[in-house]
Amino acid sequence: MNDKKSLLIDKSRMSLAMGIVFVAFTTQFGGGFASGAQIKQYFINYGIYCLFLPVLSQGLYALFFWYGMRYAYKHKTYDYRSFSDSLYGATRSVMSNLFEVCYLIMIGTASAAAFATGGSTLNTLTNIPYWLCTLVIAVFIFFIAMYGTNVVRAAASTLSVLIIIGLLLVLVPNIIVQAPAITEAVSRMSAGEMVAASNETGAFGPALWKAFLYFLFQLASVSVMYQHMEPVTDEKQINKAAVGMFIVNFFAMEISIIGLLAVMYVAGMAEATVPMLVLVQNGVGAAVLTPVISLLIILGAISTGVNMIAGIVARCVNAMERRMSSEKDRQQGHMLRMSLTTIFFVAVAWGIAQFGLMAVVQKGYAYLGYAALITVFIPFVIHAIMTGMKDI
Repeated sequence: MNDKKSLLIDKSRMSLAMGIVFVAFTTQFGGGFASGAQIKQYFINYGIYCLFLPVLSQGLYALFFWYGMRYAYKHKTYDYRSFSDSLYGATRSVMSNLFEVCYLIMIGTASAAAFATGGSTLNTLTNIPYWLCTLVIAVFIFFIAMYGTNVVRAAASTLSVLIIIGLLLVLVPNIIVQAPAITEAVSRMSAGEMVAASNETGAFGPALWKAFLYFLFQLASVSVMYQHMEPVTDEKQINKAAVGMFIVNFFAMEISIIGLLAVMYVAGMAEATVPMLVLVQNGVGAAVLTPVISLLIILGAISTGVNMIAGIVARCVNAMERRMSSEKDRQQGHMLRMSLTTIFFVAVAWGIAQFGLMAVVQKGYAYLGYAALITVFIPFVIHAIMTGMKDI
């Protein structure tokens, strides 16, 4: 266990608030983000507004995560089921079960997509069979997730640093070298010309809705944050974490959008499934940066999978241990319960990924957004209005 921690950035070297920031970062920015596909689909395809709408999506993200984390800390609800039962109050018999459905949709989309994206990338790099590549991803996710929130937070910090460094290595040189192409793309978008493969008109309304929908399906993952509130000792740590979330997430998204604008009108972009790879191939250092992009996608896939799996494992294990009469009983067999529960949910996500149903997974994100609207967004807003924000 100590050897595993030595490979990670643990909380002794980094503030708890920053560790929480990086959990949120790795939950949102997975393989879909690292590839550039998600950013293109939800922002760049909608025209010039892609440069400004990340302020909205990341601002709402940080605000609602702050609200959920403050509530979890105050009410000591360290898994999503106990949180739901507390927040929903008299409606918990219906709403808590609806959120269970929402979380299962998230496991079936985000986690399965993480396995599929990471596995496909590893398969491309190594020519190892796809199923075996996804199994390698599964093993990494299993060993990180089963050791609980401290290791998950340390892993998130490590992976976040690696992802951010990788993004800077890929994007900064290309933004500098391809600045004229980026300037031209901004000019063409301002004039109403849409990027390759976009079927949109460039109107503000659809762009605003798509950015909001992006926020909604990311909002469902607020549930993975509650387990990380247990070691918090002061509300100021949560406040700092929320500010850090906005800064780090907005910067990562904005610099990615600016970099990708360099290749949004090039030949072949319409068929590209990994826009970041097109950027590298049309820019500088392709021989070096191509494997860096592939590594970023794999790291992003692992980070998202770990956070999603860890959230549902915490919920299930906590539910089992709450039924035990003594602390001794809870400690005895804790790791076995963690291991078996983690194996089960990793196996479920891995199994879904074997079907390769990426089109279904992509549609699943929209359904996840609507589910989060009903089970998280609206309840949070109603709770804030009814309590005057005095219950967090």
